[in-house]
Amino acid sequence: MPDVRPMPDIAPGAAEIRVADRSGIFRTFHVVHSRFGILVFHAFVKKAQKTPERDKKTARVRLRAFLAEIEEDL
Repeated sequence: MPDVRPMPDIAPGAAEIRVADRSGIFRTFHVVHSRFGILVFHAFVKKAQKTPERDKKTARVRLRAFLAEIEEDL
């Protein structure tokens, strides 16, 4: 598996990156193409082959909340 893969079911332009260290393999969801720069909006330890639905849901909620908060400040 590549270290980065698109995650369009999270949001347009969202991707998952795999980061490994001595304590395990971690994942982050991020959006690169945004007017705010690179947004990292969820990180977790992934132990199964498939990304858990609860992590996908958490990512969607966090991204929407973050973007809404930024829009309010503009």
